Amino acid sequence: MSLSNLPLNALRAFEAAARQLSFTRAGMELRVTQAAVSHQVKALEEILGVPLFRRLPRGLALTEEGEALLPVMSDAFRRIAGTLDRFEGGRLREVLSLGAVGTFVTGWLLPRLADFRAAHPFVDLRLMTNNNRVDLAGEGLDLAIRFGDGAWHGTEAARILAAPLTPLCSPEIAERLREPGDLMRETLLRSYRLDEWPRWFATAELAAPNIRGFVFDSSLTMAEAAVQGLGVGLLPGRMFGRQLRQGQLARPFAAEVTLGEYWLTRLKSRPETRAMAAFREWLLAEAAEG
Repeated sequence: MSLSNLPLNALRAFEAAARQLSFTRAGMELRVTQAAVSHQVKALEEILGVPLFRRLPRGLALTEEGEALLPVMSDAFRRIAGTLDRFEGGRLREVLSLGAVGTFVTGWLLPRLADFRAAHPFVDLRLMTNNNRVDLAGEGLDLAIRFGDGAWHGTEAARILAAPLTPLCSPEIAERLREPGDLMRETLLRSYRLDEWPRWFATAELAAPNIRGFVFDSSLTMAEAAVQGLGVGLLPGRMFGRQLRQGQLARPFAAEVTLGEYWLTRLKSRPETRAMAAFREWLLAEAAEG
């Protein structure tokens, strides 16, 4: 059967009536009369040569054919609506799926996103946060912002900025920290990268203590634990400027260690779209300005 023989209004009438199981409610949704919906559905049934509804004394029930047609029609109209919604200002907005480390999103990206939207209104940004473990292909991402050394198999990486790690803690704990050696008496909060504290102590010219205690897979969670006085976290201070300014966190020592940087990555096999290029150029320019 040719699609040209299927009237759009009849398909819309069927989809609404099938969801509502009522010609009356479908008519209210479509802003037409109950009789118009019934007429459109009957015309569709005649074209298809099968009944789509069983007319009951108190409503409607879908036939087997109607049950098969409903999800197809609902998906089709949803996709049409989604595409039409992307038209704005005489041009089609492009979807950009971005995965990013949650620490970077809250500490650096979010305060700048309004500027990106103003500069590139055609980009429909979809943002997913993670804890630095991301699968670009498996998660259907166009781009991902990661923390590390920039070497990920099959990806192209552009350096965004450095984020040295430094001890952060509550102001109450900071009051009793006079020199780095005082940390030996404190609970040291750890990430799953177990070499971080030993390398920081080496920078401070101290041997690292035997570190036991909480292990976190997110700097955001570790920072909140530090705010609540559970210990001292080794964190990218640049990403927690707001908490430092508000006095929720304190930085007792200047010593810091660089174990990685933030990178914008994409699969080498993924062609760069206009939206991807716009975000990359904007992001790197913002980072260059500090």
